Amino acid sequence: MSLTGLLVLIVGIVLAIALHELGHLVPAKAFGVKVPKYFIGFGPTLFSRVFRGTEYGVKAIPLGGFVQLSGMYPPAREDVNLVNRNGQLTLAEEARQASAMQLDAGEEDSAFYRLSAPKKLAVMFGGPFVNLVLALLLAAVLLVGIGAPGFLSQVGAIPDCVSTSGECGTDDPATPAEQGGLREGDDIISWGGVPTENWEDVQRAIADGPAQPTDVVIERDGASQTLTITPVMVERTVVGDDGEIVVESGEALTRVMPYVGIAPAVGLERQSIAEVPAYVGNMLSQIAGVVIRLPVHVWNLTADFVTGQERDQTSIVGIIGVAQVAGQITGAEIEGYSAVEKSADLVNLLIALNISLFAFNMLPLLPLDGGHIAGALFEGARRQWANMRGRPDPGPADTARLMPLSYAVAVAFILMTVILVVVDIFNPVSIY
Repeated sequence: MSLTGLLVLIVGIVLAIALHELGHLVPAKAFGVKVPKYFIGFGPTLFSRVFRGTEYGVKAIPLGGFVQLSGMYPPAREDVNLVNRNGQLTLAEEARQASAMQLDAGEEDSAFYRLSAPKKLAVMFGGPFVNLVLALLLAAVLLVGIGAPGFLSQVGAIPDCVSTSGECGTDDPATPAEQGGLREGDDIISWGGVPTENWEDVQRAIADGPAQPTDVVIERDGASQTLTITPVMVERTVVGDDGEIVVESGEALTRVMPYVGIAPAVGLERQSIAEVPAYVGNMLSQIAGVVIRLPVHVWNLTADFVTGQERDQTSIVGIIGVAQVAGQITGAEIEGYSAVEKSADLVNLLIALNISLFAFNMLPLLPLDGGHIAGALFEGARRQWANMRGRPDPGPADTARLMPLSYAVAVAFILMTVILVVVDIFNPVSIY
Protein backbone atom coordinates (compact mmCIF):
# COMPACT_ATOMS: atom_id res chain seq x y z
CA MET A 1 0.00 0.00 0.00
CA SER A 2 1.32 3.48 -0.88
CA LEU A 3 2.07 5.65 2.14
CA THR A 4 0.96 8.71 0.16
CA GLY A 5 -2.46 7.21 -0.52
CA LEU A 6 -2.87 6.28 3.12
CA LEU A 7 -1.92 9.77 4.31
CA VAL A 8 -4.30 11.39 1.82
CA LEU A 9 -7.10 9.14 3.01
CA ILE A 10 -6.40 9.75 6.71
CA VAL A 11 -6.40 13.52 6.21
CA GLY A 12 -9.59 13.30 4.15
CA ILE A 13 -11.35 11.15 6.76
CA VAL A 14 -10.27 13.33 9.68
CA LEU A 15 -11.43 16.49 7.90
CA ALA A 16 -14.74 14.90 6.94
CA ILE A 17 -15.34 13.84 10.55
CA ALA A 18 -14.12 17.10 12.10
CA LEU A 19 -16.27 19.26 9.82
CA HIS A 20 -19.25 16.94 10.28
CA GLU A 21 -19.09 17.44 14.04
CA LEU A 22 -18.63 21.19 13.56
CA GLY A 23 -21.88 21.08 11.62
CA HIS A 24 -23.54 20.03 14.88
CA LEU A 25 -21.45 22.20 17.20
CA VAL A 26 -21.88 25.59 15.53
CA PRO A 27 -25.71 25.71 15.39
CA ALA A 28 -25.97 24.12 18.85
CA LYS A 29 -23.85 26.86 20.40
CA ALA A 30 -25.65 29.51 18.34
CA PHE A 31 -28.97 28.34 19.84
CA GLY A 32 -27.58 28.39 23.39
CA VAL A 33 -27.18 24.65 23.94
CA LYS A 34 -24.47 23.63 26.40
CA VAL A 35 -21.81 21.60 24.55
CA PRO A 36 -19.35 20.05 27.05
CA LYS A 37 -17.27 18.03 24.54
CA TYR A 38 -16.14 18.01 20.91
CA PHE A 39 -13.87 15.08 20.04
CA ILE A 40 -12.42 13.51 16.91
CA GLY A 41 -11.93 9.76 17.30
CA PHE A 42 -12.70 7.25 20.02
CA GLY A 43 -10.75 5.55 22.78
CA PRO A 44 -8.00 7.11 24.92
CA THR A 45 -7.63 10.89 24.71
CA LEU A 46 -4.41 12.04 23.04
CA PHE A 47 -4.97 15.77 23.41
CA SER A 48 -7.67 18.07 24.73
CA ARG A 49 -8.16 21.70 25.66
CA VAL A 50 -11.09 23.55 27.17
CA PHE A 51 -12.21 26.68 25.34
CA ARG A 52 -15.35 28.66 26.19
CA GLY A 53 -16.91 25.83 28.16
CA THR A 54 -16.23 23.09 25.59
CA GLU A 55 -13.46 20.50 25.76
CA TYR A 56 -11.96 20.08 22.29
CA GLY A 57 -9.77 17.04 21.76
CA VAL A 58 -8.45 14.14 19.69
CA LYS A 59 -8.69 10.48 20.63
CA ALA A 60 -6.53 7.56 19.59
CA ILE A 61 -8.83 5.77 17.11
CA PRO A 62 -9.79 8.06 14.18
CA LEU A 63 -12.90 6.10 13.19
CA GLY A 64 -15.47 8.73 14.06
CA GLY A 65 -16.17 11.61 16.36
CA PHE A 66 -18.82 13.09 18.60
CA VAL A 67 -20.26 16.28 20.03
CA GLN A 68 -21.86 15.99 23.45
CA LEU A 69 -25.07 18.02 23.68
CA SER A 70 -26.33 18.50 27.22
CA GLY A 71 -29.95 17.79 28.03
CA MET A 72 -30.71 15.63 25.01
CA TYR A 73 -33.71 14.00 26.69
CA PRO A 74 -36.58 15.73 28.52
CA PRO A 75 -37.72 14.59 31.99
CA ALA A 76 -40.25 11.78 31.97
CA ARG A 77 -43.93 12.63 32.09
CA GLU A 78 -45.86 11.68 35.21
CA ASP A 79 -47.60 8.74 33.53
CA VAL A 80 -44.35 7.09 32.41
CA ASN A 81 -42.94 4.11 34.30
CA LEU A 82 -39.44 4.86 35.59
CA VAL A 83 -38.62 1.32 36.73
CA ASN A 84 -38.98 -2.09 35.19
CA ARG A 85 -40.49 -5.25 36.68
CA ASN A 86 -37.33 -5.87 38.69
CA GLY A 87 -37.54 -2.48 40.34
CA GLN A 88 -34.55 -1.15 38.40
CA LEU A 89 -34.47 2.04 36.39
CA THR A 90 -35.42 1.56 32.76
CA LEU A 91 -32.84 2.28 30.07
CA ALA A 92 -34.89 5.33 29.10
CA GLU A 93 -34.84 6.74 32.64
CA GLU A 94 -31.12 6.09 32.98
CA ALA A 95 -30.60 8.09 29.79
CA ARG A 96 -32.82 10.90 31.06
CA GLN A 97 -30.96 11.14 34.36
CA ALA A 98 -27.54 11.02 32.67
CA SER A 99 -28.71 13.78 30.36
CA ALA A 100 -29.92 15.92 33.28
CA MET A 101 -26.61 15.49 35.14
CA GLN A 102 -24.81 17.25 32.29
CA LEU A 103 -26.54 20.50 33.30
CA ASP A 104 -25.57 22.45 36.41
CA ALA A 105 -28.05 24.44 38.48
CA GLY A 106 -29.34 27.41 36.50
CA GLU A 107 -28.45 25.85 33.11
CA GLU A 108 -31.83 24.27 32.50
CA ASP A 109 -32.53 26.61 29.58
CA SER A 110 -29.33 25.35 27.86
CA ALA A 111 -30.80 21.86 27.39
CA PHE A 112 -31.08 20.56 23.84
CA TYR A 113 -34.59 19.22 24.40
CA ARG A 114 -35.86 22.77 25.04
CA LEU A 115 -35.11 23.81 21.45
CA SER A 116 -37.94 24.18 18.98
CA ALA A 117 -38.30 21.43 16.38
CA PRO A 118 -36.81 23.57 13.54
CA LYS A 119 -33.74 24.36 15.68
CA LYS A 120 -33.32 20.69 16.55
CA LEU A 121 -33.45 19.90 12.84
CA ALA A 122 -30.78 22.53 12.15
CA VAL A 123 -28.47 21.06 14.80
CA MET A 124 -28.89 17.42 13.82
CA PHE A 125 -28.92 17.96 10.05
CA GLY A 126 -25.90 20.25 10.27
CA GLY A 127 -23.42 17.35 10.34
CA PRO A 128 -24.68 15.41 7.30
CA PHE A 129 -25.25 18.70 5.46
CA VAL A 130 -21.56 19.58 5.84
CA ASN A 131 -20.57 16.24 4.29
CA LEU A 132 -22.92 16.90 1.38
CA VAL A 133 -21.40 20.35 0.85
CA LEU A 134 -17.90 18.84 1.01
CA ALA A 135 -18.92 16.30 -1.64
CA LEU A 136 -20.17 19.11 -3.89
CA LEU A 137 -16.95 21.11 -3.42
CA LEU A 138 -14.77 18.08 -4.13
CA ALA A 139 -16.90 17.25 -7.17
CA ALA A 140 -16.33 20.79 -8.45
CA VAL A 141 -12.57 20.32 -8.00
CA LEU A 142 -12.77 16.99 -9.83
CA LEU A 143 -15.02 17.94 -12.74
CA VAL A 144 -13.96 21.54 -13.33
CA GLY A 145 -10.36 21.50 -12.15
CA ILE A 146 -9.11 17.98 -12.99
CA GLY A 147 -11.68 16.41 -15.25
CA ALA A 148 -13.87 13.32 -15.23
CA PRO A 149 -13.15 10.14 -17.22
CA GLY A 150 -14.73 10.33 -20.66
CA PHE A 151 -14.20 10.00 -24.39
CA LEU A 152 -11.84 12.65 -25.77
CA SER A 153 -11.83 14.25 -29.22
CA GLN A 154 -8.66 12.26 -29.81
CA VAL A 155 -8.05 9.16 -31.90
CA GLY A 156 -7.59 6.21 -29.56
CA ALA A 157 -7.62 3.33 -32.03
CA ILE A 158 -8.01 2.68 -35.77
CA PRO A 159 -9.38 -0.68 -37.00
CA ASP A 160 -7.34 -2.51 -39.61
CA CYS A 161 -10.05 -2.51 -42.26
CA VAL A 162 -13.67 -1.84 -43.19
CA SER A 163 -15.46 -5.10 -42.34
CA THR A 164 -19.03 -6.02 -41.53
CA SER A 165 -18.01 -9.37 -40.02
CA GLY A 166 -15.62 -7.98 -37.44
CA GLU A 167 -12.62 -9.72 -39.03
CA CYS A 168 -10.46 -8.45 -41.86
CA GLY A 169 -10.38 -10.43 -45.10
CA THR A 170 -8.01 -10.10 -48.05
CA ASP A 171 -10.63 -8.13 -50.01
CA ASP A 172 -11.55 -5.75 -47.18
CA PRO A 173 -10.20 -2.24 -47.79
CA ALA A 174 -8.32 -0.15 -45.24
CA THR A 175 -10.43 2.26 -43.23
CA PRO A 176 -10.90 5.82 -44.46
CA ALA A 177 -8.99 6.97 -41.39
CA GLU A 178 -5.99 4.82 -42.33
CA GLN A 179 -6.13 5.89 -45.98
CA GLY A 180 -6.42 9.56 -45.01
CA GLY A 181 -3.39 9.49 -42.71
CA LEU A 182 -5.01 9.66 -39.27
CA ARG A 183 -2.93 8.19 -36.44
CA GLU A 184 -3.58 7.17 -32.89
CA GLY A 185 -3.09 10.15 -30.58
CA ASP A 186 -4.21 12.76 -33.12
CA ASP A 187 -6.39 15.48 -31.58
CA ILE A 188 -9.31 16.31 -33.88
CA ILE A 189 -9.76 20.09 -33.92
CA SER A 190 -12.50 20.28 -36.58
CA TRP A 191 -14.28 18.00 -39.02
CA GLY A 192 -15.58 19.41 -42.27
CA GLY A 193 -15.29 22.93 -40.87
CA VAL A 194 -17.23 22.02 -37.69
CA PRO A 195 -15.25 22.60 -34.44
CA THR A 196 -15.01 19.43 -32.32
CA GLU A 197 -14.51 20.07 -28.61
CA ASN A 198 -15.47 16.55 -27.54
CA TRP A 199 -16.10 13.10 -28.97
CA GLU A 200 -19.82 13.73 -29.34
CA ASP A 201 -18.98 16.63 -31.69
CA VAL A 202 -16.77 14.31 -33.77
CA GLN A 203 -19.50 11.67 -34.02
CA ARG A 204 -22.12 14.24 -34.95
CA ALA A 205 -19.91 15.86 -37.62
CA ILE A 206 -19.18 12.50 -39.24
CA ALA A 207 -22.84 11.37 -39.15
CA ASP A 208 -24.13 14.66 -40.55
CA GLY A 209 -21.41 14.96 -43.20
CA PRO A 210 -21.33 13.51 -46.72
CA ALA A 211 -19.43 10.44 -47.88
CA GLN A 212 -17.10 12.73 -49.83
CA PRO A 213 -13.56 14.06 -49.31
CA THR A 214 -13.68 16.09 -46.10
CA ASP A 215 -11.10 18.42 -44.60
CA VAL A 216 -10.14 17.38 -41.07
CA VAL A 217 -7.93 19.62 -38.94
CA ILE A 218 -5.86 17.75 -36.40
CA GLU A 219 -3.09 18.49 -33.93
CA ARG A 220 -0.14 16.11 -33.93
CA ASP A 221 3.05 16.56 -31.90
CA GLY A 222 2.00 20.11 -31.03
CA ALA A 223 1.49 21.21 -34.65
CA SER A 224 -1.79 21.48 -36.55
CA GLN A 225 -2.29 20.06 -40.03
CA THR A 226 -5.16 19.36 -42.39
CA LEU A 227 -5.94 15.88 -43.68
CA THR A 228 -8.49 14.79 -46.28
CA ILE A 229 -10.73 11.94 -45.14
CA THR A 230 -13.35 10.29 -47.36
CA PRO A 231 -15.98 8.43 -45.29
CA VAL A 232 -17.69 5.37 -46.79
CA MET A 233 -21.32 4.37 -46.35
CA VAL A 234 -21.73 1.16 -44.35
CA GLU A 235 -24.49 -0.51 -42.37
CA ARG A 236 -23.82 0.03 -38.67
CA THR A 237 -25.69 -0.69 -35.46
CA VAL A 238 -27.35 2.36 -33.95
CA VAL A 239 -26.03 3.41 -30.55
CA GLY A 240 -28.18 5.62 -28.29
CA ASP A 241 -27.11 8.63 -26.23
CA ASP A 242 -26.58 6.31 -23.25
CA GLY A 243 -23.97 4.32 -25.16
CA GLU A 244 -26.21 1.25 -25.48
CA ILE A 245 -27.18 -0.43 -28.75
CA VAL A 246 -30.73 0.49 -29.79
CA VAL A 247 -32.98 -2.60 -30.02
CA GLU A 248 -36.28 -2.80 -31.90
CA SER A 249 -38.49 -5.91 -32.01
CA GLY A 250 -35.77 -7.86 -30.24
CA GLU A 251 -33.07 -7.08 -32.83
CA ALA A 252 -30.30 -4.49 -32.95
CA LEU A 253 -31.31 -1.50 -35.07
CA THR A 254 -28.99 -0.85 -38.01
CA ARG A 255 -28.64 2.10 -40.35
CA VAL A 256 -26.52 2.96 -43.36
CA MET A 257 -24.28 5.85 -42.33
CA PRO A 258 -20.89 7.44 -42.99
CA TYR A 259 -18.01 5.40 -41.57
CA VAL A 260 -14.45 6.53 -40.93
CA GLY A 261 -12.97 3.86 -38.68
CA ILE A 262 -11.79 5.60 -35.52
CA ALA A 263 -12.38 4.97 -31.83
CA PRO A 264 -11.95 7.65 -29.16
CA ALA A 265 -9.20 7.85 -26.59
CA VAL A 266 -10.33 7.71 -22.98
CA GLY A 267 -9.04 10.34 -20.58
CA LEU A 268 -9.93 13.15 -18.22
CA GLU A 269 -12.21 15.78 -19.66
CA ARG A 270 -13.05 18.97 -17.79
CA GLN A 271 -16.74 19.61 -17.28
CA SER A 272 -18.95 22.61 -16.63
CA ILE A 273 -19.76 23.57 -13.04
CA ALA A 274 -23.39 22.89 -13.99
CA GLU A 275 -22.55 19.15 -14.15
CA VAL A 276 -21.59 19.00 -10.45
CA PRO A 277 -25.10 18.59 -8.91
CA ALA A 278 -25.99 15.79 -11.33
CA TYR A 279 -22.68 14.03 -10.66
CA VAL A 280 -23.15 14.13 -6.89
CA GLY A 281 -26.85 13.27 -7.21
CA ASN A 282 -26.09 10.17 -9.27
CA MET A 283 -23.46 9.00 -6.78
CA LEU A 284 -25.82 9.72 -3.88
CA SER A 285 -28.54 7.63 -5.52
CA GLN A 286 -26.18 4.68 -5.95
CA ILE A 287 -24.73 4.87 -2.43
CA ALA A 288 -28.17 5.37 -0.84
CA GLY A 289 -29.30 2.14 -2.51
CA VAL A 290 -26.35 0.33 -0.95
CA VAL A 291 -26.97 1.87 2.50
CA ILE A 292 -30.65 0.89 2.46
CA ARG A 293 -29.71 -2.72 1.69
CA LEU A 294 -26.74 -2.73 4.08
CA PRO A 295 -27.82 -5.81 6.08
CA VAL A 296 -28.10 -7.83 2.86
CA HIS A 297 -24.66 -6.70 1.67
CA VAL A 298 -23.06 -7.52 5.03
CA TRP A 299 -24.73 -10.95 5.08
CA ASN A 300 -23.54 -11.78 1.54
CA LEU A 301 -20.03 -10.55 2.33
CA THR A 302 -19.89 -12.68 5.49
CA ALA A 303 -21.27 -15.76 3.73
CA ASP A 304 -18.71 -15.49 0.92
CA PHE A 305 -15.90 -15.06 3.44
CA VAL A 306 -16.94 -18.01 5.59
CA THR A 307 -17.43 -20.34 2.62
CA GLY A 308 -14.17 -19.26 0.99
CA GLN A 309 -15.78 -17.70 -2.07
CA GLU A 310 -13.81 -15.18 -4.10
CA ARG A 311 -14.70 -11.68 -2.99
CA ASP A 312 -16.91 -9.63 -5.27
CA GLN A 313 -14.78 -6.61 -6.19
CA THR A 314 -17.89 -4.41 -6.10
CA SER A 315 -18.74 -5.44 -2.54
CA ILE A 316 -18.95 -2.95 0.32
CA VAL A 317 -15.75 -2.08 2.20
CA GLY A 318 -14.96 -0.69 5.63
CA ILE A 319 -12.43 1.92 6.59
CA ILE A 320 -9.59 -0.60 6.11
CA GLY A 321 -10.88 -1.40 2.63
CA VAL A 322 -11.07 2.28 1.72
CA ALA A 323 -7.45 2.68 2.83
CA GLN A 324 -6.47 -0.30 0.70
CA VAL A 325 -8.17 1.21 -2.35
CA ALA A 326 -6.41 4.54 -1.77
CA GLY A 327 -3.08 2.74 -1.50
CA GLN A 328 -3.72 0.78 -4.70
CA ILE A 329 -4.58 3.97 -6.56
CA THR A 330 -1.43 5.86 -5.58
CA GLY A 331 0.85 2.82 -5.75
CA ALA A 332 -0.36 1.52 -9.12
CA GLU A 333 2.30 1.28 -11.83
CA ILE A 334 0.16 1.01 -14.94
CA GLU A 335 1.24 2.35 -18.30
CA GLY A 336 -0.76 5.46 -19.16
CA TYR A 337 -2.10 5.85 -15.61
CA SER A 338 -0.75 9.31 -14.88
CA ALA A 339 -0.40 11.17 -11.60
CA VAL A 340 -3.28 13.42 -12.65
CA GLU A 341 -5.55 10.42 -13.18
CA LYS A 342 -4.51 9.01 -9.80
CA SER A 343 -5.37 12.35 -8.19
CA ALA A 344 -8.76 12.28 -9.90
CA ASP A 345 -9.46 8.79 -8.52
CA LEU A 346 -8.41 9.83 -5.00
CA VAL A 347 -10.68 12.89 -5.11
CA ASN A 348 -13.51 10.69 -6.37
CA LEU A 349 -12.88 8.33 -3.44
CA LEU A 350 -13.17 11.24 -1.00
CA ILE A 351 -16.40 12.34 -2.69
CA ALA A 352 -17.82 8.84 -2.22
CA LEU A 353 -16.65 8.85 1.41
CA ASN A 354 -18.48 12.09 2.22
CA ILE A 355 -21.63 11.00 0.40
CA SER A 356 -21.50 7.70 2.31
CA LEU A 357 -21.28 9.60 5.60
CA PHE A 358 -24.26 11.71 4.54
CA ALA A 359 -26.39 8.76 3.44
CA PHE A 360 -25.48 6.56 6.42
CA ASN A 361 -26.15 9.29 9.01
CA MET A 362 -29.52 10.08 7.44
CA LEU A 363 -30.88 6.62 8.27
CA PRO A 364 -33.87 7.29 10.58
CA LEU A 365 -32.43 5.20 13.40
CA LEU A 366 -31.11 6.29 16.78
CA PRO A 367 -28.35 6.96 17.69
CA LEU A 368 -27.66 8.24 14.15
CA ASP A 369 -28.41 11.83 13.17
CA GLY A 370 -31.32 10.60 11.08
CA GLY A 371 -32.97 9.15 14.19
CA HIS A 372 -32.82 12.51 15.96
CA ILE A 373 -34.07 14.23 12.80
CA ALA A 374 -37.03 11.83 12.69
CA GLY A 375 -37.74 12.60 16.35
CA ALA A 376 -37.68 16.36 15.70
CA LEU A 377 -40.00 15.96 12.69
CA PHE A 378 -42.41 13.89 14.79
CA GLU A 379 -42.30 16.48 17.58
CA GLY A 380 -42.96 19.36 15.18
CA ALA A 381 -45.81 17.54 13.43
CA ARG A 382 -47.40 16.65 16.78
CA ARG A 383 -47.23 20.25 17.96
CA GLN A 384 -48.74 21.53 14.71
CA TRP A 385 -51.55 18.98 14.94
CA ALA A 386 -52.31 19.97 18.53
CA ASN A 387 -52.26 23.65 17.57
CA MET A 388 -54.68 23.07 14.68
CA ARG A 389 -57.07 21.29 17.02
CA GLY A 390 -56.78 23.96 19.71
CA ARG A 391 -55.12 21.61 22.19
CA PRO A 392 -52.21 22.43 24.52
CA ASP A 393 -48.60 21.94 23.47
CA PRO A 394 -47.79 18.21 23.97
CA GLY A 395 -44.16 19.11 24.74
CA PRO A 396 -40.93 17.62 23.40
CA ALA A 397 -40.84 14.07 22.07
CA ASP A 398 -39.60 11.57 24.62
CA THR A 399 -36.95 9.96 22.41
CA ALA A 400 -35.35 8.37 25.49
CA ARG A 401 -38.03 5.68 25.27
CA LEU A 402 -36.24 4.45 22.14
CA MET A 403 -33.02 3.71 24.04
CA PRO A 404 -33.42 -0.11 23.80
CA LEU A 405 -33.62 0.26 20.02
CA SER A 406 -30.64 2.63 20.07
CA TYR A 407 -28.53 0.06 21.91
CA ALA A 408 -29.58 -2.66 19.48
CA VAL A 409 -28.66 -0.49 16.49
CA ALA A 410 -25.32 0.44 18.08
CA VAL A 411 -24.48 -3.22 18.69
CA ALA A 412 -25.42 -4.06 15.10
CA PHE A 413 -23.17 -1.30 13.75
CA ILE A 414 -20.26 -2.43 15.95
CA LEU A 415 -20.70 -5.99 14.71
CA MET A 416 -20.82 -4.78 11.11
CA THR A 417 -17.62 -2.78 11.65
CA VAL A 418 -15.82 -5.81 13.06
CA ILE A 419 -16.95 -7.97 10.12
CA LEU A 420 -15.75 -5.40 7.58
CA VAL A 421 -12.38 -5.04 9.30
CA VAL A 422 -11.83 -8.82 9.38
CA VAL A 423 -12.89 -9.34 5.76
CA ASP A 424 -10.89 -6.34 4.49
CA ILE A 425 -7.75 -7.68 6.20
CA PHE A 426 -7.99 -11.35 5.25
CA ASN A 427 -9.82 -11.06 1.91
CA PRO A 428 -9.05 -7.56 0.62
CA VAL A 429 -10.72 -5.97 -2.35
CA SER A 430 -8.54 -5.31 -5.40
CA ILE A 431 -9.44 -2.71 -8.00
CA TYR A 432 -6.77 -3.81 -10.48
